[in-house]
Amino acid sequence: MDLKQVPLNDIHTKLGAKMVPFAGYNMPVRYSSDIEEHMTVRKGVGVFDVSHMGEFLVQGPNALELIQRVTSNDASKLVDGQAQYSCLTNDSGGIVDDLLVYKMKDNDYMLVVNASNIEKDWNWINKHNSKGASLKNISDDICLFAVQGPKAVTVLQKLTSINLSSIKYYHFTKGEFAGVKDVILSNTGYTGAGGFEVYVGKHDSIAVWNAIFEAGKEFNIKPIGLGARDTLRLEMGFCLYGNDIDDTTSPIEGGLGWITKFTKGFINSTAIKDQKDKGVKRRLVGFKMVDKGIPRHDYPIKDSNGNVIGKVTSGTMSPVLGIGIGLGYVTTDHAEPGKEIFIDVRGRALKASVSKLPFI
Repeated sequence: MDLKQVPLNDIHTKLGAKMVPFAGYNMPVRYSSDIEEHMTVRKGVGVFDVSHMGEFLVQGPNALELIQRVTSNDASKLVDGQAQYSCLTNDSGGIVDDLLVYKMKDNDYMLVVNASNIEKDWNWINKHNSKGASLKNISDDICLFAVQGPKAVTVLQKLTSINLSSIKYYHFTKGEFAGVKDVILSNTGYTGAGGFEVYVGKHDSIAVWNAIFEAGKEFNIKPIGLGARDTLRLEMGFCLYGNDIDDTTSPIEGGLGWITKFTKGFINSTAIKDQKDKGVKRRLVGFKMVDKGIPRHDYPIKDSNGNVIGKVTSGTMSPVLGIGIGLGYVTTDHAEPGKEIFIDVRGRALKASVSKLPFI
């Protein structure tokens, strides 16, 4: 299958990015080093091109009804200009995808989904659109830049008259930015370092990208690849679809009970509520390495007697903490913070400790 390219593909290549296949796209994994890029975002400002993400418009008088039926969170609580983290549930209690729901105004929503699931999500939502909400897939028309880090707002403020500091976390506005109209500026991101996500039409994407870098020059702004995106989200304990959550993991097992609201019915909500009430046999937990070593995806997790009690779903060396950290599913009796567990790293049982999230 041919890899799709984001509109700024040539710019990333010229910047010296190492390009790799990711979710069907040719994507920049790093420009310099993962650690350098990670610390740029934690301490300064960096820009991710995440234009591979998918965007769907859900509109019309039955838009909210459809969103309520397919997502686990309660979208009726949203006010205009507010975003919500949620997930699509399947018929067997697993997760079709995790996503953001944006309320533009009454009867007008935008869903932002993972790149690897665009087609799957589109088909799933359409399958359940029995009351004729208007659906439009605008994924190929939109570019998305995540400008993240403690200096991000200062940089972006140069490019708009909108008071960015007045936009609360998980809220957004639409207006003029870098001379381009109708840009969505969203106080969201997957790094925990603060900043905004910028949604812009693909025809204006190069001009906006260049304007952001020009505005950030004095702060040593840098492009950031998928490698640092992964280590940044992991330090915050944020799930990555396909690793930490998938079609076989329920929101309750995956620690997403907080976005699972039983004040309304949604797909398979009865079975998921039963899980919440009766408990589950395994849970997704964070852990820090006690012994020296780096946990990796699919490494077995064991108890002190050598019994396998789960597996690592995500793992890395934390650039901020300087130790190995990870997420993984373990049996519920090993899910309490402070519990001693062992990660099987190529046949060696290395000690780790279940940790509260976020890690930093």
